[in-house]
Amino acid sequence: MSASAQHPTHPETLSEHVQDATGESVFNCYQCGKCTAGCPLAAEMDFAPNQILRLLQLGLPGMEEEVLKSLSIWLCLTCETCAARCPQEVELPKIMDYLRQQSLKRGLVHPKARDILAFHQAFLDSIRKNGRLHEVGLISAYKLRTFHLLQDVLVAPKLLARGKLSLLPHGIAGKADVARIFAKCAAADAEAGRHEPQTDKAEQP
Repeated sequence: MSASAQHPTHPETLSEHVQDATGESVFNCYQCGKCTAGCPLAAEMDFAPNQILRLLQLGLPGMEEEVLKSLSIWLCLTCETCAARCPQEVELPKIMDYLRQQSLKRGLVHPKARDILAFHQAFLDSIRKNGRLHEVGLISAYKLRTFHLLQDVLVAPKLLARGKLSLLPHGIAGKADVARIFAKCAAADAEAGRHEPQTDKAEQP
């Protein structure tokens, strides 16, 4: 076996990691732009959806970092409009989800995305703890993470008066089953992390 075979000259690119994790190849995209044309949030993004794929196709470290630092990956709603319109059937929402994970792990989360991430973490924490969503707990955790303490504060009394919110979480029969799902996901994530290149730990927002 040659020395070059034992020691690859080129490290794995982010696009290769995307394909390993999601089964989606960014090279199937031929830049028709249908994903961007149909995306309801394309106008708010710093990179359009097709541009995200193009940056991954180029495979240059600086451009890959731009992808992980972008706001676009956090604005994606996973509404599947792009996937439905894509003539190559590229599942862009899967790719965006993986990019968000990597952005978080590498500490490259866009500053404007911290509120989105705080809501995401508060949502999952509520499901993990209660087995289902507890709206009051979700809102409280989100406000404590973001310090938006007065945001929409006048809406809560109206919802409580109409019985739309419960101060205490409802119990469910399958709470232990939900906890096992989270445990399995955590174990799978830890196993996947052992096979990825070592990067700086993400700084929690």
